[in-house]
Amino acid sequence: MNMDEGMDRRPMSWVGDWSGRRRALTPERTALIDPGSGRRLSYQQLDDRARLWARWMRDEAGLDGGDTVVLITRNRLEAVELFLAAGKIGVIIAPVSHRLTAGEATALVDRLDPAWLVVDEALADFAATLEGRAQQRPWLRFGAASGPAEQALARQRSEPVNRPLALADPCLRVHTGGSTGLPKICEVSHRQMVWNAVELMVAADGALAQRRELVLFPLFHIGGWNTVLPILYAGGCVVMPDAFDPPAVLRAIDEQRINHFGAVEAMLQALAASPGFADHPLTSLEAITTAGAACSESSMTPFLERGITVRQSYGLTEAGPSNFVNADGRADEMTATDRASIGTAFFHTDYRIVDPERLTPVAVDTPGELQLRSPHDFDGYLDDPAATAARWTPDGWIRSGDLAREDAAGRVFIVGRMDNVIVSGGENIAAEEVESTLLQHPAVTAALVFGVPDPHWGARPVAWVTGPGRVPTDEVGEWLHGRLARFKHPALIEAVGELPRTGAGKLDRQAARHQYDQQTPGALS
Repeated sequence: MNMDEGMDRRPMSWVGDWSGRRRALTPERTALIDPGSGRRLSYQQLDDRARLWARWMRDEAGLDGGDTVVLITRNRLEAVELFLAAGKIGVIIAPVSHRLTAGEATALVDRLDPAWLVVDEALADFAATLEGRAQQRPWLRFGAASGPAEQALARQRSEPVNRPLALADPCLRVHTGGSTGLPKICEVSHRQMVWNAVELMVAADGALAQRRELVLFPLFHIGGWNTVLPILYAGGCVVMPDAFDPPAVLRAIDEQRINHFGAVEAMLQALAASPGFADHPLTSLEAITTAGAACSESSMTPFLERGITVRQSYGLTEAGPSNFVNADGRADEMTATDRASIGTAFFHTDYRIVDPERLTPVAVDTPGELQLRSPHDFDGYLDDPAATAARWTPDGWIRSGDLAREDAAGRVFIVGRMDNVIVSGGENIAAEEVESTLLQHPAVTAALVFGVPDPHWGARPVAWVTGPGRVPTDEVGEWLHGRLARFKHPALIEAVGELPRTGAGKLDRQAARHQYDQQTPGALS
Protein backbone atom coordinates (compact mmCIF):
# COMPACT_ATOMS: atom_id res chain seq x y z
CA MET A 1 0.00 0.00 0.00
CA ASN A 2 1.23 3.47 -0.89
CA MET A 3 1.93 5.81 2.01
CA ASP A 4 -0.05 8.46 0.16
CA GLU A 5 -3.20 6.46 0.87
CA GLY A 6 -2.79 7.24 4.55
CA MET A 7 -2.47 5.31 7.79
CA ASP A 8 -6.24 5.07 8.12
CA ARG A 9 -6.33 2.42 5.41
CA ARG A 10 -3.01 0.68 6.10
CA PRO A 11 -3.53 -2.87 7.51
CA MET A 12 -1.71 -3.32 10.82
CA SER A 13 -1.61 -6.29 13.17
CA TRP A 14 -2.48 -4.32 16.31
CA VAL A 15 -5.74 -2.89 14.97
CA GLY A 16 -8.56 -4.89 16.53
CA ASP A 17 -6.27 -7.14 18.58
CA TRP A 18 -6.80 -5.31 21.87
CA SER A 19 -6.77 -8.44 24.01
CA GLY A 20 -3.65 -9.84 22.34
CA ARG A 21 -1.70 -6.64 22.90
CA ARG A 22 -2.86 -6.38 26.52
CA ARG A 23 -1.95 -10.03 27.07
CA ALA A 24 1.63 -9.20 26.05
CA LEU A 25 1.81 -6.18 28.37
CA THR A 26 -0.17 -7.15 31.49
CA PRO A 27 -1.09 -10.86 31.29
CA GLU A 28 -1.82 -11.43 34.99
CA ARG A 29 -3.72 -8.22 35.68
CA THR A 30 -7.49 -8.61 36.19
CA ALA A 31 -9.43 -7.43 33.15
CA LEU A 32 -13.10 -8.35 33.70
CA ILE A 33 -15.27 -9.24 36.68
CA ASP A 34 -18.92 -10.33 36.81
CA PRO A 35 -19.90 -9.41 40.40
CA GLY A 36 -23.03 -11.56 40.27
CA SER A 37 -21.37 -14.88 39.45
CA GLY A 38 -17.92 -14.00 40.75
CA ARG A 39 -16.38 -14.91 37.40
CA ARG A 40 -13.19 -13.00 36.65
CA LEU A 41 -10.71 -13.02 33.80
CA SER A 42 -7.12 -11.88 33.65
CA TYR A 43 -5.94 -10.31 30.41
CA GLN A 44 -4.33 -13.61 29.45
CA GLN A 45 -7.54 -15.51 30.15
CA LEU A 46 -9.56 -12.89 28.29
CA ASP A 47 -7.35 -13.26 25.24
CA ASP A 48 -7.60 -17.06 25.48
CA ARG A 49 -11.38 -16.74 25.31
CA ALA A 50 -11.20 -14.23 22.45
CA ARG A 51 -9.00 -16.66 20.52
CA LEU A 52 -11.54 -19.45 20.97
CA TRP A 53 -14.41 -17.23 19.82
CA ALA A 54 -12.36 -16.03 16.82
CA ARG A 55 -11.56 -19.59 15.79
CA TRP A 56 -15.22 -20.59 16.13
CA MET A 57 -16.29 -17.61 14.00
CA ARG A 58 -13.71 -18.29 11.31
CA ASP A 59 -13.48 -22.09 11.24
CA GLU A 60 -16.98 -23.29 12.21
CA ALA A 61 -19.32 -20.38 11.53
CA GLY A 62 -17.55 -19.54 8.27
CA LEU A 63 -17.37 -15.83 9.08
CA ASP A 64 -14.94 -13.57 7.29
CA GLY A 65 -13.84 -9.95 7.42
CA GLY A 66 -16.76 -7.60 6.83
CA ASP A 67 -19.43 -10.10 7.93
CA THR A 68 -21.93 -8.92 10.56
CA VAL A 69 -22.93 -10.76 13.73
CA VAL A 70 -26.03 -9.51 15.54
CA LEU A 71 -25.59 -9.66 19.31
CA ILE A 72 -28.61 -9.78 21.62
CA THR A 73 -27.38 -9.72 25.19
CA ARG A 74 -27.45 -8.29 28.64
CA ASN A 75 -24.16 -6.93 29.97
CA ARG A 76 -22.28 -10.21 29.90
CA LEU A 77 -18.54 -10.91 29.88
CA GLU A 78 -19.09 -13.10 26.81
CA ALA A 79 -20.18 -10.01 24.87
CA VAL A 80 -16.78 -8.41 25.47
CA GLU A 81 -15.03 -11.66 24.56
CA LEU A 82 -16.99 -11.78 21.32
CA PHE A 83 -16.17 -8.17 20.41
CA LEU A 84 -12.46 -8.75 21.00
CA ALA A 85 -12.61 -11.96 18.96
CA ALA A 86 -14.34 -10.17 16.10
CA GLY A 87 -11.55 -7.60 16.10
CA LYS A 88 -9.01 -10.35 15.48
CA ILE A 89 -10.57 -11.34 12.14
CA GLY A 90 -12.49 -8.26 10.96
CA VAL A 91 -16.04 -9.32 11.83
CA ILE A 92 -18.49 -6.53 12.70
CA ILE A 93 -20.58 -6.77 15.90
CA ALA A 94 -24.10 -5.29 15.76
CA PRO A 95 -25.81 -5.16 19.19
CA VAL A 96 -29.62 -5.02 19.08
CA SER A 97 -31.58 -3.79 22.09
CA HIS A 98 -33.79 -6.28 23.90
CA ARG A 99 -35.87 -3.33 25.14
CA LEU A 100 -37.40 -2.94 21.68
CA THR A 101 -40.57 -4.65 20.58
CA ALA A 102 -40.26 -7.72 18.40
CA GLY A 103 -41.33 -5.70 15.37
CA GLU A 104 -38.78 -2.96 15.99
CA ALA A 105 -35.96 -5.44 16.57
CA THR A 106 -36.96 -7.49 13.51
CA ALA A 107 -36.75 -4.39 11.31
CA LEU A 108 -33.25 -3.65 12.61
CA VAL A 109 -32.01 -7.20 12.08
CA ASP A 110 -33.38 -7.20 8.54
CA ARG A 111 -31.46 -4.01 7.76
CA LEU A 112 -28.27 -5.34 9.35
CA ASP A 113 -28.53 -8.56 7.29
CA PRO A 114 -26.27 -10.57 9.63
CA ALA A 115 -24.51 -13.81 8.82
CA TRP A 116 -25.13 -15.09 12.38
CA LEU A 117 -26.99 -14.14 15.56
CA VAL A 118 -25.35 -14.69 18.95
CA VAL A 119 -27.92 -14.63 21.73
CA ASP A 120 -27.77 -14.47 25.52
CA GLU A 121 -29.55 -17.57 26.88
CA ALA A 122 -31.65 -15.34 29.15
CA LEU A 123 -32.98 -13.47 26.09
CA ALA A 124 -33.60 -16.49 23.87
CA ASP A 125 -37.38 -16.18 24.26
CA PHE A 126 -37.23 -12.55 23.10
CA ALA A 127 -35.02 -13.45 20.15
CA ALA A 128 -37.39 -16.27 19.19
CA THR A 129 -40.18 -13.70 18.65
CA LEU A 130 -38.19 -11.98 15.90
CA GLU A 131 -39.10 -12.68 12.30
CA GLY A 132 -37.49 -12.14 8.91
CA ARG A 133 -33.74 -12.63 8.69
CA ALA A 134 -33.54 -13.39 12.41
CA GLN A 135 -35.21 -16.72 11.65
CA GLN A 136 -33.36 -17.27 8.38
CA ARG A 137 -29.86 -17.03 9.87
CA PRO A 138 -28.07 -19.47 12.21
CA TRP A 139 -27.95 -18.76 15.94
CA LEU A 140 -25.52 -19.51 18.73
CA ARG A 141 -26.75 -19.22 22.31
CA PHE A 142 -24.40 -18.49 25.18
CA GLY A 143 -24.66 -18.16 28.94
CA ALA A 144 -25.21 -21.75 30.08
CA ALA A 145 -22.20 -23.56 31.58
CA SER A 146 -22.54 -26.50 29.18
CA GLY A 147 -24.66 -24.78 26.56
CA PRO A 148 -24.13 -24.52 22.80
CA ALA A 149 -21.53 -21.74 22.96
CA GLU A 150 -19.33 -23.47 25.53
CA GLN A 151 -19.54 -26.72 23.58
CA ALA A 152 -18.51 -24.88 20.41
CA LEU A 153 -15.61 -23.14 22.15
CA ALA A 154 -14.43 -26.43 23.68
CA ARG A 155 -13.85 -27.73 20.16
CA GLN A 156 -11.41 -24.90 19.36
CA ARG A 157 -7.67 -24.60 19.98
CA SER A 158 -6.43 -21.58 21.93
CA GLU A 159 -3.83 -20.53 19.40
CA PRO A 160 -3.18 -17.00 18.15
CA VAL A 161 -5.41 -15.80 15.34
CA ASN A 162 -5.00 -12.32 13.97
CA ARG A 163 -5.85 -10.71 10.65
CA PRO A 164 -4.27 -7.29 10.02
CA LEU A 165 -6.96 -4.62 9.78
CA ALA A 166 -7.03 -0.94 8.93
CA LEU A 167 -8.22 1.76 11.30
CA ALA A 168 -10.89 2.61 8.73
CA ASP A 169 -12.40 -0.89 8.95
CA PRO A 170 -15.74 -1.07 10.82
CA CYS A 171 -15.95 -2.85 14.17
CA LEU A 172 -19.46 -1.99 15.40
CA ARG A 173 -22.84 -1.19 13.92
CA VAL A 174 -24.78 0.55 16.67
CA HIS A 175 -28.39 1.66 16.36
CA THR A 176 -29.62 4.97 17.71
CA GLY A 177 -33.09 6.45 18.07
CA GLY A 178 -32.59 9.23 15.53
CA SER A 179 -34.77 12.29 15.14
CA THR A 180 -37.38 10.87 12.75
CA GLY A 181 -38.40 7.70 14.57
CA LEU A 182 -36.60 5.38 12.13
CA PRO A 183 -33.58 4.00 14.02
CA LYS A 184 -30.29 4.93 12.42
CA ILE A 185 -27.42 2.44 12.36
CA CYS A 186 -24.04 4.07 12.92
CA GLU A 187 -20.95 2.63 11.27
CA VAL A 188 -18.27 2.71 13.99
CA SER A 189 -14.69 2.12 12.85
CA HIS A 190 -11.65 0.87 14.72
CA ARG A 191 -10.27 4.39 14.29
CA GLN A 192 -13.21 5.83 16.20
CA MET A 193 -12.82 3.44 19.12
CA VAL A 194 -9.02 3.82 19.33
CA TRP A 195 -9.18 7.61 19.32
CA ASN A 196 -12.02 7.56 21.84
CA ALA A 197 -9.85 5.48 24.18
CA VAL A 198 -6.98 7.93 23.71
CA GLU A 199 -9.30 10.86 24.51
CA LEU A 200 -10.41 9.29 27.78
CA MET A 201 -6.87 8.36 28.78
CA VAL A 202 -5.69 11.94 28.23
CA ALA A 203 -8.66 13.38 30.14
CA ALA A 204 -7.96 11.03 33.06
CA ASP A 205 -4.30 12.10 33.21
CA GLY A 206 -3.30 8.53 32.40
CA ALA A 207 -5.18 7.13 35.40
CA LEU A 208 -7.37 4.64 33.52
CA ALA A 209 -4.91 1.84 34.27
CA GLN A 210 -5.78 2.25 37.96
CA ARG A 211 -9.50 2.34 37.32
CA ARG A 212 -11.86 -0.19 38.80
CA GLU A 213 -14.76 0.79 36.59
CA LEU A 214 -18.33 -0.31 37.21
CA VAL A 215 -20.11 -0.50 33.84
CA LEU A 216 -23.84 0.21 34.07
CA PHE A 217 -24.55 1.50 30.56
CA PRO A 218 -26.05 -1.24 28.35
CA LEU A 219 -23.95 -2.78 25.61
CA PHE A 220 -26.67 -2.26 23.00
CA HIS A 221 -25.80 1.46 23.10
CA ILE A 222 -22.44 2.99 22.30
CA GLY A 223 -22.13 4.19 25.91
CA GLY A 224 -21.49 0.67 27.19
CA TRP A 225 -18.69 0.00 24.72
CA ASN A 226 -17.38 3.51 25.23
CA THR A 227 -16.89 2.67 28.91
CA VAL A 228 -15.52 -0.88 28.61
CA LEU A 229 -13.01 -0.50 25.80
CA PRO A 230 -10.95 2.48 27.02
CA ILE A 231 -10.45 0.74 30.37
CA LEU A 232 -9.23 -2.43 28.65
CA TYR A 233 -7.06 -0.37 26.29
CA ALA A 234 -5.34 1.16 29.32
CA GLY A 235 -5.09 -2.07 31.32
CA GLY A 236 -7.64 -1.25 33.99
CA CYS A 237 -10.32 -3.46 35.52
CA VAL A 238 -13.94 -3.58 34.31
CA VAL A 239 -16.63 -4.77 36.73
CA MET A 240 -19.86 -5.45 34.85
CA PRO A 241 -23.14 -6.67 36.38
CA ASP A 242 -25.57 -8.13 33.87
CA ALA A 243 -28.35 -5.71 34.87
CA PHE A 244 -28.90 -2.54 36.86
CA ASP A 245 -30.16 -3.53 40.31
CA PRO A 246 -29.56 -0.77 42.90
CA PRO A 247 -28.90 -2.97 45.98
CA ALA A 248 -26.55 -5.20 43.97
CA VAL A 249 -24.77 -2.17 42.50
CA LEU A 250 -24.18 -0.70 45.96
CA ARG A 251 -22.77 -4.03 47.17
CA ALA A 252 -20.52 -4.26 44.14
CA ILE A 253 -19.11 -0.76 44.74
CA ASP A 254 -17.94 -1.77 48.22
CA GLU A 255 -16.98 -5.39 47.55
CA GLN A 256 -15.10 -4.69 44.31
CA ARG A 257 -13.58 -1.41 45.52
CA ILE A 258 -15.05 0.53 42.60
CA ASN A 259 -13.52 3.98 42.16
CA HIS A 260 -15.59 5.26 39.21
CA PHE A 261 -18.75 4.62 37.25
CA GLY A 262 -20.92 6.33 34.65
CA ALA A 263 -24.68 6.65 34.92
CA VAL A 264 -27.76 8.44 33.71
CA GLU A 265 -29.63 10.58 36.23
CA ALA A 266 -32.34 7.98 36.86
CA MET A 267 -29.67 5.54 38.04
CA LEU A 268 -28.33 8.02 40.59
CA GLN A 269 -31.85 8.58 41.86
CA ALA A 270 -32.48 4.84 42.16
CA LEU A 271 -29.22 4.26 44.03
CA ALA A 272 -29.87 7.12 46.47
CA ALA A 273 -33.42 5.85 47.08
CA SER A 274 -32.28 2.28 47.72
CA PRO A 275 -32.97 1.30 51.37
CA GLY A 276 -29.33 0.38 51.98
CA PHE A 277 -27.77 3.50 50.49
CA ALA A 278 -26.81 5.07 53.82
CA ASP A 279 -25.41 1.78 55.14
CA HIS A 280 -22.85 1.34 52.35
CA PRO A 281 -19.53 3.11 53.06
CA LEU A 282 -18.74 3.77 49.35
CA THR A 283 -15.29 4.86 50.54
CA SER A 284 -13.54 3.64 47.38
CA LEU A 285 -15.82 5.61 45.06
CA GLU A 286 -14.03 8.75 43.91
CA ALA A 287 -16.18 10.04 41.07
CA ILE A 288 -19.31 9.52 38.98
CA THR A 289 -19.71 10.76 35.43
CA THR A 290 -23.25 11.34 34.17
CA ALA A 291 -24.30 11.04 30.55
CA GLY A 292 -27.35 10.71 28.33
CA ALA A 293 -29.01 13.97 29.39
CA ALA A 294 -28.57 16.80 31.85
CA CYS A 295 -28.37 15.75 35.51
CA SER A 296 -29.94 17.93 38.19
CA GLU A 297 -28.12 19.18 41.25
CA SER A 298 -30.69 17.46 43.49
CA SER A 299 -29.81 14.07 42.00
CA MET A 300 -26.11 14.71 42.57
CA THR A 301 -26.51 15.90 46.16
CA PRO A 302 -26.69 12.50 47.99
CA PHE A 303 -23.30 11.62 46.49
CA LEU A 304 -21.76 15.08 46.86
CA GLU A 305 -22.62 14.99 50.56
CA ARG A 306 -20.46 11.88 50.85
CA GLY A 307 -17.47 13.54 49.21
CA ILE A 308 -17.96 11.86 45.82
CA THR A 309 -17.33 14.03 42.77
CA VAL A 310 -20.20 14.06 40.27
CA ARG A 311 -19.55 15.56 36.86
CA GLN A 312 -21.49 15.74 33.64
CA SER A 313 -20.29 14.66 30.23
CA TYR A 314 -21.53 14.91 26.69
CA GLY A 315 -21.10 12.77 23.63
CA LEU A 316 -22.66 11.86 20.34
CA THR A 317 -22.50 8.39 18.80
CA GLU A 318 -21.75 10.03 15.47
CA ALA A 319 -18.97 12.26 16.78
CA GLY A 320 -17.30 10.51 19.66
CA PRO A 321 -18.87 9.00 21.45
CA SER A 322 -16.96 11.12 24.01
CA ASN A 323 -16.71 14.83 23.31
CA PHE A 324 -16.99 16.85 26.54
CA VAL A 325 -16.40 16.21 30.22
CA ASN A 326 -16.42 18.35 33.32
CA ALA A 327 -13.17 16.94 34.62
CA ASP A 328 -11.84 19.68 36.87
CA GLY A 329 -12.09 19.76 40.62
CA ARG A 330 -13.05 17.59 43.57
CA ALA A 331 -16.56 17.52 44.96
CA ASP A 332 -15.75 20.31 47.43
CA GLU A 333 -14.16 22.51 44.74
CA MET A 334 -16.92 22.56 42.11
CA THR A 335 -19.80 25.01 42.25
CA ALA A 336 -23.36 24.20 41.21
CA THR A 337 -22.73 26.18 38.02
CA ASP A 338 -19.64 24.07 37.31
CA ARG A 339 -21.67 20.91 37.78
CA ALA A 340 -24.47 22.14 35.50
CA SER A 341 -21.95 22.42 32.69
CA ILE A 342 -20.69 19.65 30.41
CA GLY A 343 -17.28 21.22 30.92
CA THR A 344 -14.81 21.52 28.09
CA ALA A 345 -14.04 19.53 24.97
CA PHE A 346 -11.74 16.54 25.01
CA PHE A 347 -8.16 17.10 23.88
CA HIS A 348 -8.70 16.05 20.25
CA THR A 349 -12.24 17.41 19.81
CA ASP A 350 -12.96 20.69 18.06
CA TYR A 351 -16.33 22.32 18.61
CA ARG A 352 -18.23 25.42 17.65
CA ILE A 353 -21.58 26.90 18.63
CA VAL A 354 -23.20 28.52 15.63
CA ASP A 355 -26.39 29.76 14.07
CA PRO A 356 -27.57 26.48 12.50
CA GLU A 357 -28.65 28.13 9.25
CA ARG A 358 -25.88 30.66 8.66
CA LEU A 359 -23.14 28.59 10.38
CA THR A 360 -21.84 31.79 11.95
CA PRO A 361 -20.62 31.91 15.58
CA VAL A 362 -23.06 33.10 18.22
CA ALA A 363 -22.21 35.47 21.05
CA VAL A 364 -21.23 34.41 24.57
CA ASP A 365 -24.17 32.93 26.50
CA THR A 366 -26.27 32.80 23.32
CA PRO A 367 -27.76 29.44 22.34
CA GLY A 368 -26.73 27.94 19.03
CA GLU A 369 -26.20 24.51 17.54
CA LEU A 370 -23.24 22.58 18.95
CA GLN A 371 -21.16 21.19 16.09
CA LEU A 372 -18.18 18.86 16.39
CA ARG A 373 -15.20 17.45 14.52
CA SER A 374 -12.48 15.06 15.64
CA PRO A 375 -10.49 12.01 14.53
CA HIS A 376 -13.22 9.90 16.14
CA ASP A 377 -16.06 11.02 13.89
CA PHE A 378 -18.24 8.17 12.64
CA ASP A 379 -18.24 6.87 9.07
CA GLY A 380 -21.89 7.38 8.26
CA TYR A 381 -25.20 5.58 8.64
CA LEU A 382 -25.76 2.12 7.22
CA ASP A 383 -28.19 2.16 4.26
CA ASP A 384 -28.99 5.88 4.67
CA PRO A 385 -26.75 8.14 2.56
CA ALA A 386 -29.23 11.02 2.76
CA ALA A 387 -29.16 11.05 6.56
CA THR A 388 -25.37 10.76 6.49
CA ALA A 389 -25.08 13.78 4.20
CA ALA A 390 -27.49 15.78 6.37
CA ARG A 391 -25.43 15.10 9.50
CA TRP A 392 -22.41 16.96 8.07
CA THR A 393 -22.14 20.67 7.29
CA PRO A 394 -20.64 21.70 3.94
CA ASP A 395 -17.43 22.72 5.73
CA GLY A 396 -16.96 19.38 7.49
CA TRP A 397 -18.57 19.64 10.94
CA ILE A 398 -20.99 17.14 12.46
CA ARG A 399 -24.33 18.64 13.40
CA SER A 400 -25.29 17.52 16.90
CA GLY A 401 -28.87 18.77 16.77
CA ASP A 402 -28.33 20.08 20.31
CA LEU A 403 -28.63 23.69 21.36
CA ALA A 404 -25.78 24.83 23.60
CA ARG A 405 -24.28 27.99 24.99
CA GLU A 406 -20.79 28.88 26.19
CA ASP A 407 -20.20 31.27 29.07
CA ALA A 408 -17.37 33.75 29.49
CA ALA A 409 -15.36 31.17 31.45
CA GLY A 410 -15.45 28.73 28.53
CA ARG A 411 -17.91 26.33 30.15
CA VAL A 412 -20.42 24.77 27.78
CA PHE A 413 -24.04 24.13 28.75
CA ILE A 414 -26.61 22.07 26.83
CA VAL A 415 -29.84 24.05 26.42
CA GLY A 416 -32.05 21.56 24.60
CA ARG A 417 -32.77 19.67 21.39
CA MET A 418 -33.27 21.34 18.06
CA ASP A 419 -35.51 18.55 16.85
CA ASN A 420 -38.28 16.62 18.47
CA VAL A 421 -36.33 13.89 20.19
CA ILE A 422 -37.23 13.41 23.85
CA VAL A 423 -34.30 12.11 25.90
CA SER A 424 -35.77 10.06 28.77
CA GLY A 425 -33.47 8.15 31.11
CA GLY A 426 -30.75 8.19 28.48
CA GLU A 427 -33.04 6.74 25.78
CA ASN A 428 -34.00 8.70 22.66
CA ILE A 429 -37.73 8.85 21.90
CA ALA A 430 -38.81 10.33 18.57
CA ALA A 431 -42.10 12.19 18.91
CA GLU A 432 -43.05 11.35 15.32
CA GLU A 433 -42.68 7.61 15.93
CA VAL A 434 -45.00 7.71 18.95
CA GLU A 435 -47.49 9.83 16.98
CA SER A 436 -47.53 7.47 14.01
CA THR A 437 -48.17 4.51 16.32
CA LEU A 438 -51.01 6.31 18.11
CA LEU A 439 -52.60 7.11 14.76
CA GLN A 440 -52.94 3.38 14.09
CA HIS A 441 -55.57 3.16 16.86
CA PRO A 442 -59.07 3.40 15.33
CA ALA A 443 -60.25 5.99 17.87
CA VAL A 444 -57.38 8.42 17.16
CA THR A 445 -57.46 10.77 14.18
CA ALA A 446 -54.65 13.15 15.17
CA ALA A 447 -51.84 13.05 17.71
CA LEU A 448 -49.17 15.39 18.98
CA VAL A 449 -46.35 14.21 21.25
CA PHE A 450 -44.00 16.48 23.15
CA GLY A 451 -41.56 16.18 26.02
CA VAL A 452 -42.05 17.65 29.46
CA PRO A 453 -39.53 17.80 32.32
CA ASP A 454 -39.55 14.87 34.70
CA PRO A 455 -37.60 14.85 38.00
CA HIS A 456 -36.70 11.17 37.67
CA TRP A 457 -36.18 10.55 33.94
CA GLY A 458 -35.11 14.01 32.82
CA ALA A 459 -38.05 14.18 30.42
CA ARG A 460 -41.14 12.14 29.59
CA PRO A 461 -43.39 12.12 26.52
CA VAL A 462 -46.93 13.47 26.76
CA ALA A 463 -49.47 12.76 24.02
CA TRP A 464 -52.46 14.86 23.03
CA VAL A 465 -54.95 13.04 20.82
CA THR A 466 -58.18 13.85 19.04
CA GLY A 467 -60.82 11.61 17.50
CA PRO A 468 -64.23 11.66 15.88
CA GLY A 469 -65.76 10.81 19.23
CA ARG A 470 -64.61 10.19 22.77
CA VAL A 471 -61.06 8.84 22.80
CA PRO A 472 -60.62 6.07 25.43
CA THR A 473 -57.16 7.18 26.56
CA ASP A 474 -56.64 4.36 29.07
CA GLU A 475 -57.48 1.81 26.38
CA VAL A 476 -55.12 3.54 23.94
CA GLY A 477 -52.33 3.36 26.52
CA GLU A 478 -52.86 -0.38 26.98
CA TRP A 479 -53.06 -0.84 23.21
CA LEU A 480 -49.50 0.47 22.83
CA HIS A 481 -48.06 -2.59 24.59
CA GLY A 482 -46.31 -4.76 22.05
CA ARG A 483 -46.47 -2.02 19.43
CA LEU A 484 -44.01 0.40 20.97
CA ALA A 485 -41.07 -0.18 23.31
CA ARG A 486 -42.11 0.46 26.91
CA PHE A 487 -39.72 3.36 27.43
CA LYS A 488 -41.41 5.18 24.51
CA HIS A 489 -44.91 5.05 26.04
CA PRO A 490 -46.36 8.47 26.91
CA ALA A 491 -46.49 9.19 30.62
CA LEU A 492 -49.83 10.86 29.93
CA ILE A 493 -52.31 10.51 27.06
CA GLU A 494 -54.88 13.30 27.05
CA ALA A 495 -57.84 13.78 24.73
CA VAL A 496 -58.21 17.39 23.56
CA GLY A 497 -60.63 19.20 21.31
CA GLU A 498 -58.05 20.57 18.90
CA LEU A 499 -54.29 20.32 18.43
CA PRO A 500 -52.29 23.55 18.23
CA ARG A 501 -50.83 24.24 14.80
CA THR A 502 -48.60 26.83 13.21
CA GLY A 503 -49.74 29.23 10.52
CA ALA A 504 -48.46 26.75 7.96
CA GLY A 505 -50.72 24.08 9.39
CA LYS A 506 -47.93 22.11 11.05
CA LEU A 507 -48.24 20.71 14.57
CA ASP A 508 -46.94 23.30 17.03
CA ARG A 509 -45.08 21.48 19.79
CA GLN A 510 -43.81 24.64 21.39
CA ALA A 511 -47.36 25.93 21.80
CA ALA A 512 -48.44 22.55 23.16
CA ARG A 513 -45.68 22.56 25.76
CA HIS A 514 -46.60 26.10 26.77
CA GLN A 515 -50.29 25.22 27.11
CA TYR A 516 -49.40 22.11 29.10
CA ASP A 517 -47.23 24.13 31.50
CA GLN A 518 -50.03 26.63 32.01
CA GLN A 519 -52.72 24.02 32.59
CA THR A 520 -50.94 21.21 34.46
CA PRO A 521 -47.73 22.45 36.08
CA GLY A 522 -45.87 19.66 37.84
CA ALA A 523 -48.26 16.95 36.65
CA LEU A 524 -45.49 14.38 36.25
CA SER A 525 -43.45 15.28 39.31
